[in-house]
Amino acid sequence: MFFFFFPYLVCMFLPLFTPSLSFSFIFNGFKTPNPHNITINGAADITPTGILKLTNDTSRLMGHGFYPDPIRFKDPTTKKPISFSTSFVLAILPGYKNPGGHGLAFTVSPAKDFAGAQPNQYLGILNVINNRNTSNHLFAVEFDTVLDLEFGDINDNHVGVNINSMSSKSSTKAGFFIDGNSTKQDLDLESGKKIQAWVDYDGLKSQLNVTLSLYSQKPNTPILSIPLNLESVFHDFMYVGFSASTGVLASSHYIFGWSFNTSGKAQSFDLNSLPSIPTAKKNHKSFIIGVSIAALLTLVMVAIVGVVFVIKKMKNKDEIEEWELDVGPHRYSYKELNRATKGFREEELLGFGGFGSVYKGVLCNLPDSKTLVVAVKRISNESKHGMRAFVSEISTIGRLRHRNLVQLLGWCRKRDDLLLVYEFMANGSLDKYIYDDPIITLNWEQRFKIIKDVAHGLLYLHEEWQQTVLHRDIKAGNVLLDSELNGHLGDFGLAKLCEHGSNTSTTKVVGTLGYLAPELTRTGKPTTNSDVFAFGALLLEVVCGRRPTEPKALPEELILVDWVWDKWRQGVVLEVVDKRLKGEFDEVEVLVVVKLGLMCSSNAPSARPPMKQIVKYLEGEVPLPENLAPPCDGGDKGSYGIESEDYVHSYPSSSALDNVSNGSVRSEN
Repeated sequence: MFFFFFPYLVCMFLPLFTPSLSFSFIFNGFKTPNPHNITINGAADITPTGILKLTNDTSRLMGHGFYPDPIRFKDPTTKKPISFSTSFVLAILPGYKNPGGHGLAFTVSPAKDFAGAQPNQYLGILNVINNRNTSNHLFAVEFDTVLDLEFGDINDNHVGVNINSMSSKSSTKAGFFIDGNSTKQDLDLESGKKIQAWVDYDGLKSQLNVTLSLYSQKPNTPILSIPLNLESVFHDFMYVGFSASTGVLASSHYIFGWSFNTSGKAQSFDLNSLPSIPTAKKNHKSFIIGVSIAALLTLVMVAIVGVVFVIKKMKNKDEIEEWELDVGPHRYSYKELNRATKGFREEELLGFGGFGSVYKGVLCNLPDSKTLVVAVKRISNESKHGMRAFVSEISTIGRLRHRNLVQLLGWCRKRDDLLLVYEFMANGSLDKYIYDDPIITLNWEQRFKIIKDVAHGLLYLHEEWQQTVLHRDIKAGNVLLDSELNGHLGDFGLAKLCEHGSNTSTTKVVGTLGYLAPELTRTGKPTTNSDVFAFGALLLEVVCGRRPTEPKALPEELILVDWVWDKWRQGVVLEVVDKRLKGEFDEVEVLVVVKLGLMCSSNAPSARPPMKQIVKYLEGEVPLPENLAPPCDGGDKGSYGIESEDYVHSYPSSSALDNVSNGSVRSEN
């Protein structure tokens, strides 16, 4: 009898000992105060109306909002991922009139806090080091509002599925389908409207669907449907929530409602029943002051006080013209930059050059009581090219994003004061480490890494951004090093934009002597080839530890490229390697860099390799050509197509370079 009834007893009592796979929750808004139902950190907050606000429209923020307890994501018996469904309502409001950034992500992760995560394009969940690391065990659906080419983004308004990486496994332009209509309707993520999203994962079929709509009802057709096996990604228990970040461009990111279910479809929301989208509060201070004065004083006194008040305000007001609303990222007030640099005190001066001075600054009163160290470039009032360089810089680098470019954080203009705010590079410029008597000597491994960093940054400018960016002033003084000695190309004051495959119309010869391609003196038209010529000079000076010209050197060593070519031709090119390295370097890598430097220094623009090919050479993906043509045609001129004597006299001496950062030429034909 016992054996007869035993199977029935097992079936009856087994559920009592088997962990339930059923779990769900729903937040019709987020109540405040909020001690238990949602965990927030970073810039995230719960508004008085019950909205989860992940960020505001301040630059370089990140915020997280997560369900406080871990949730089972694997069947304890089979260890296979279980199905889950979630629905949430989001809205993204860009700041000012500019496009915003960077977006938000629904995230399933091993933890609620993301130690070391970065804002900007990393959305507050990863950083430049752990990106693409399989140990992240991260699943995310991103709602991305910035085009980041380094991650292969398809546009600046897309939905993507990410596994352990900011490069989406699959992505599509944001939109939705209306039932009965097979045409996809475009949807602007930054419209400021409530957008309902559904993320449904079928664990048995290993299938993921993402659906969007501007309405309460869920469409039958998802905008993204992909096969996806999450077995290696998920732990037994994971956390679910949201992360958002801002960069140079900023938006406020909101979540209005959220439901989650592991045993069926997540509940959808009636958008009209959720809290309203926050609107910016208008500042009525001036109006209140005016009314108060009018009530207390006579009409004449009010007029006098009003005139004095207006004059004072106009004197201290930061000027904003219409064109300034469209050219760049975050606009800082003059007051906060003046405070950050301690009144542009001399002790905070980092360096100065042809366009002005650079100061170290500390921005305070940031979210979470954090501070941010920055470099503030003050454009010289005496420079007739100052405004042109100012506009050029904020309209080019302000929209560029690459790990090997110095990031422009913001800017300010107050009458004649033109200010640019950059991320702070703790180790300053490269020239301080390869010329004269450097504080420390960079070893070969560090130098080779910096060379490759600059090459990748220049490739991005020439070929990977939406337009071609001609830097026009590549030199060691414009290569900046962060705290880990990674190379970043900076100073875009001379940069020019042009469409891919076309040339600029400018006829101005600008740049630094020693780095100017010879054809510039004839045509005045910069090209990617002229940038490559300057990069070649940089390669040789990093290897040799000296400038492109040395006025105090022996006659045969006067022009760096000529001297290196002579040593190459004699078969003793390793003699040019910087003596400070004490013979400790990789000979193969040195020969690659030297040979590449000579190729880039060719007088013939067509003989210089493009940056894509240069990067392949440096990364060892393809071998360099066997034969090497001389960089110059000989004659009584130096390798740069200028009389050697004129060249030397026009370049600053070593003593002058102690005070000025590599003299630059900016003349017109």
